[in-house]
Amino acid sequence: MLVSNRKRYLTGPDWVIACLDRMLKNTTCCGNMSQIVLELDAPLDERETAAALNGFVAKFPVLRGHIARDIKLAPYWKTPGAPSPADVVTVHRAGDLMPGLENTANTMFRDETDHVAFHLFQDGTKSCLAMAFDHRIFDARGAEMFLDLFTREHGSGTMQGDIAFTSTAALSEWPRKFLAGRNVNRRIMTLSKTSVPKALPLPQAGTGAYHYRVLSFDEQETKAIYEQAYQKAGYLMESPYLLSAIVQSVHGLFAGKQCAGDSYLIPVTTDLRTSKEALQETFFNYVSYLFYQVPIGLADDKKGIIALLKQQMYDQVKSGFPRDLAEASLLTRIAPLPLLGKMLHLPLKGRMATFAFSHLGKSAYGQGTFFGRRIRNIFHMPRVPVPPGIGFFSNYFNNRLNLVISHLDGLLSDDDLRRLESGIRERFRSGATR
Repeated sequence: MLVSNRKRYLTGPDWVIACLDRMLKNTTCCGNMSQIVLELDAPLDERETAAALNGFVAKFPVLRGHIARDIKLAPYWKTPGAPSPADVVTVHRAGDLMPGLENTANTMFRDETDHVAFHLFQDGTKSCLAMAFDHRIFDARGAEMFLDLFTREHGSGTMQGDIAFTSTAALSEWPRKFLAGRNVNRRIMTLSKTSVPKALPLPQAGTGAYHYRVLSFDEQETKAIYEQAYQKAGYLMESPYLLSAIVQSVHGLFAGKQCAGDSYLIPVTTDLRTSKEALQETFFNYVSYLFYQVPIGLADDKKGIIALLKQQMYDQVKSGFPRDLAEASLLTRIAPLPLLGKMLHLPLKGRMATFAFSHLGKSAYGQGTFFGRRIRNIFHMPRVPVPPGIGFFSNYFNNRLNLVISHLDGLLSDDDLRRLESGIRERFRSGATR
């Protein structure tokens, strides 16, 4: 087999992420990128911070790579042979912070070989550090792990182990891949035949930028939310509990809109890492998806939604659907990205989802400080593929829960956002069944 054992070949999830990157570049102002935000309780030293971050990023030539194809057409990440100086830190004088963060979350990288940028917001009394990253090189947990690695190395002065950027091309065991593909097709066909998912109409005009609403809950509120989650959904079942509240709030939003469909379809990311501490699993993508479908007729019954979500989660995990999806997506790598983008729209007639949801849970950033400054909070600001152009992303850091609403410009009005936030906050806290 004429493939190199010194290349990092893209996995199926990597190739799908690359496809979503191309789709977003064609439909919005930027690609498939995200931003992780650290709120600090004191100002950072700008020169020290920039020098340390630039020096750390420069150690990873993989962060200057790009996608290429091997002689057998297997896609791989082509990495420069040697490190090069990095200039990835920009300092901003913070006024109103959220517009600044929205701007950096919608700022394209300088070229196709730039995949990470740091934005330091200073206001004289505190700092906010935003790490914008290309999803082709990091998933959300991987970005947290990268920051954690930086902090640990900066504190100790030594690299915490070695990271190998090689993998096989996975051009074998075809029967297993085709069997996984058959199982995935059956699941997708079931979703497409049983109902039509609702989706918000995409705006006819707009900037292509994304806007964000950050819902942060303090320690006491978070404790109450988790107590409700464990009482209503079961121990460690906060994800279906949170999602049920979001489904009900989105249902209230749709009540005033003329949108066809008789169910809500939600893709939910799930982590396929074998070890949350493995350095080898910091870079690239280790996510797959669960697909939840909630009939509109059930949307007023929170208890019923939670039971349905738990059953669908159990069925998909038991059948190995997330692993099958990752395995089957290896078959898509032969397709050029434009063709794969068209293929992704076929099963549900272009309605890929009602909205996206992800619950990262406890942060992979294991430090309470950054450069000696206490971290008040960490949250994520991702961009969502179009369609659906809207997503809800929650995480847990320092005994606090955050939920970020990410939405395409023109998709939601200010009143829509107020209704969503009010509904979600009330349903998170109260555990109400309606």
